[in-house]
Amino acid sequence: MNADDELEVGVGPWPAPWPTDPHYDPQLLAEGDRRNVVDRYRYWRLEAIVADLDARRHDFHVAIENWQHDFNIGTVVRTANAFLAAQVHIVGRRRWNRRGAMVTDRYQHVRHHETVAEFVSFAHGSGLEVIGIDNLPGSLPLESATLPRHCVLLFGQEGPGLSEAARAACDRMFSIAQYGSTRSINAGVASAVAMHAWIRAYAAPPA
Repeated sequence: MNADDELEVGVGPWPAPWPTDPHYDPQLLAEGDRRNVVDRYRYWRLEAIVADLDARRHDFHVAIENWQHDFNIGTVVRTANAFLAAQVHIVGRRRWNRRGAMVTDRYQHVRHHETVAEFVSFAHGSGLEVIGIDNLPGSLPLESATLPRHCVLLFGQEGPGLSEAARAACDRMFSIAQYGSTRSINAGVASAVAMHAWIRAYAAPPA
């Protein structure tokens, strides 16, 4: 397949007359909408999309430690957007690699906490149970568990996993079963598995 044969992403300009609903962005109506958004949000202003998402967000949050500029964080943010998490929390360094997020951080609320203690204070103050996801001794199998409805799923760095401080702060720990030769999967994949476990317990299929 050459470049001329590739499918064009999105939609072109909206033919006249234009809709008058304030959700719509005049520039997108005029030039077309090539963003990676679902069809219901075609031609919508960014602020209108976020407002609509905020009205439907789920009760779970996601958090990931960021002590070594983990490249998985972007994937976690993108997956959290797909499953409509309430917020994503970055614990540790403020800066993170946004490439893997594929611009979804514009639509997903991302909050920073300098320390584990600061993060846990927010979580418990918001009525959220801190659920660690890591293959550690004593962790319960996620496959046979039901996650609490109001929770924050906490993931560690690629390699070392959850820090000692994070492990101590977790209210409960769950592990994801591994059937092959590797001991664990990366945080980006693990976050998708855990978020989907929450979705299966509490969310209806999307309209």
